[in-house]
Amino acid sequence: MDWQPVWLTLKLAGLTTALLLLVGTPIAWWLARTTCRFKHAVSAIVALPIVLPPTVIGFYLLVFLGPHGPGGAITQWLGLGTLPFTFAGLVIASAVYSLPFVVQPIHNAFESVGKRPLEVAATLGAGPWDRFFSVAVPLARPGFISAMVLGFAHTVGEFGVVLMIGGNIPGETRVLSVAIYDHVETLEYGKAHILSACMLGFAFLVLLGLYLANGRIAGREGRA
Repeated sequence: MDWQPVWLTLKLAGLTTALLLLVGTPIAWWLARTTCRFKHAVSAIVALPIVLPPTVIGFYLLVFLGPHGPGGAITQWLGLGTLPFTFAGLVIASAVYSLPFVVQPIHNAFESVGKRPLEVAATLGAGPWDRFFSVAVPLARPGFISAMVLGFAHTVGEFGVVLMIGGNIPGETRVLSVAIYDHVETLEYGKAHILSACMLGFAFLVLLGLYLANGRIAGREGRA
């Protein structure tokens, strides 16, 4: 079996998840704490990838990052060339497509923390950054676990977006889902079965691990 798409998919999912944690955490914190009138509009924008077809997202990213799009103009001005049909383009597309699967669990976890623990920490002299990293983040740990697992798994299973923005370049953008599509097109059902079974088992183990982890955390909190 060709392991290159497997390695490329795991690399893409890992980098995308790390990027989304860096970008999604401040967004989730802002959504959980703000009273701005545009809060619901921002929430709707973040959730758009859940309801939009992947091909629509891929098309607009292709236009935006292409040589005649604003994003492409910026990357060319920086000397980076254009990002479509590159691994970097795949990371950006995957981050956009998986954004709600990272932001929403963390947002819900921050909201469940409430204001009281942060107010108590403030009365004890903790500054804003200290309250965030020492109080909010530890209490929101189940949300971060869910975000990491869902973001990683969702990126592994992507097809439409990665095909639109990355194409099918072996060793560069040919991820697992695209490799399965190739095998089916060429009637190589045996290879398609192997890769599909691996992804099915992976998805089951990811969800099972997530439910078990959240169950254990809930049980510890209940005993406390």
